[in-house]
Amino acid sequence: MYDAVAEGLRIHAYPGDEREAVTTALARAGLRPPERFLLRYPHELSGGQRQRVVIAGALVLEPELLVADEPVASLDASVRGEILALLLRLRAELGLSALVVTHDLGLAWNIADRVAVMYLGRIVETGSVEDVLRAPRHPYTQALLSVLPEAPGDPVVLTGEPPDPSRIPPGCRFHARCPVLATGEAERAGVATACRTEDLPVLSGTAEAQVACHWAQVASR
Repeated sequence: MYDAVAEGLRIHAYPGDEREAVTTALARAGLRPPERFLLRYPHELSGGQRQRVVIAGALVLEPELLVADEPVASLDASVRGEILALLLRLRAELGLSALVVTHDLGLAWNIADRVAVMYLGRIVETGSVEDVLRAPRHPYTQALLSVLPEAPGDPVVLTGEPPDPSRIPPGCRFHARCPVLATGEAERAGVATACRTEDLPVLSGTAEAQVACHWAQVASR
């Protein structure tokens, strides 16, 4: 485990005490006393402990931003809670910003301040958790939320498959599977042609809620 955590230090030619940095990172990640874990192999650790080692490897260079891709996807429910609590504690204690990539909207509810929903490599809706998950405006976001156990009404079943990312279709990237277009709502709103032919600009990333959808933009006026 020592080499796994120290790898980043060696890549960046860390000038300080390598062992001290590694043990500090392990301790911050909740592996205490850290000396017990320095010579362990992955098969000797539980899933939660292995995840903490990965987090220690990310912390060892004292970053300002932590990127976590599905950080609890393969963990048991009890361990998931421990890792999420650890990430929230580290964010508060170290002043970290955290970018969490997940398919779990419940996870987003629990730990995020802001959320961005992506489809086919493009952010289609972004804003605060309350704005996006309580009042979704993009049809794709609405479909994602409709399948949650506590969601009211029937789930939205999307037809077809996502397009080939190397052959992005013209117009809105979601239009081939969009239920608003399929039911004629987009036609009635006068945006069906735009949905099929006019690409939407990349969202600006400002603080307010934003949506990349011809129909949603008309509906909100």
